[in-house]
Amino acid sequence: MFQKTLEALVTEERSKQHNILADRLAEHLNLNGKPMRPTRPTAAVPNGEAKLFHEIRPRRGFGDLLLPPLVQQACSELVEEHNRVDLLRAHNLEPRNRVLLVGPPGNGKTSLAEALAQELGNPMLVVRYESIIGSYLGETAVRLAKLFAHARTQRCVLFFDEFDVIGKERGDVHETGEIKRVVSSLLLQVDQLPSHVVVVTATNHSELLDRAVWRRFQLRLDLLPPGKGQRMAWLEMFEKRSGLQLGHTHDHLARRLEGLSFAELEQFAQDVQRRYVLTMPGADVRAIVADRLKQWASRAAPAPSSPGDGDG
Repeated sequence: MFQKTLEALVTEERSKQHNILADRLAEHLNLNGKPMRPTRPTAAVPNGEAKLFHEIRPRRGFGDLLLPPLVQQACSELVEEHNRVDLLRAHNLEPRNRVLLVGPPGNGKTSLAEALAQELGNPMLVVRYESIIGSYLGETAVRLAKLFAHARTQRCVLFFDEFDVIGKERGDVHETGEIKRVVSSLLLQVDQLPSHVVVVTATNHSELLDRAVWRRFQLRLDLLPPGKGQRMAWLEMFEKRSGLQLGHTHDHLARRLEGLSFAELEQFAQDVQRRYVLTMPGADVRAIVADRLKQWASRAAPAPSSPGDGDG
């Protein structure tokens, strides 16, 4: 109870930009019974280690994304819970703060995490796996503990991309005992997070996640490739944003671009923009779009993965 109260005080002082006082209070926090002197969140981790995360100031909100209605509703409700936390606490309730995003690459998982941070008015801390995962026994679990200790002292969105890297199923016979210890440590840290830290995790391979990981997350949202209606809406948003009319109906383009993710739609549109700029002043947008459609239709599809193959 003392530690939770102290963490709340540290968080409150940081929100007021009273960073010197917050740092002095944070010196009294303990990690596994040992005194710890946390640095400022953007500073390097002690002992010369690389930073365990990098901080992003979010620049897009829900209005910049095309979200399925159920996902939009769930995320809006989450933001409302945090904005009205005093009312919830008056009834002995806490806002939800654990979100799992599932779906193929390029369909907005990272963008949604950023939008959540923007709507909450919090910074987004993106976990750096190259700094977290160590080669020595127990090193990864220790670094995870340090990461969570830093995050607990401020209001933030803590984002784990490709969460299956450290949240793997502990029953996998191909995994070592080390990954099992890491998952156990991770679950313990997630359970102990205060509600002002919103942890958002994203995975392309939900089947690899430990079953206990699924139970930890109060919101589990699917972000699937855009349907025809969403592709049409995205094209309309692009034309308004860029001021470039594509010269074809949205219905025609949406049908020709079937199967593309949101990220690939962005790539296609930027491809058109590049050709338009390079052929000005006599650029023919309609012809450029028709030519790009042919090129994208002839792109080689990725080779199917063999059983057991990873992402490299």
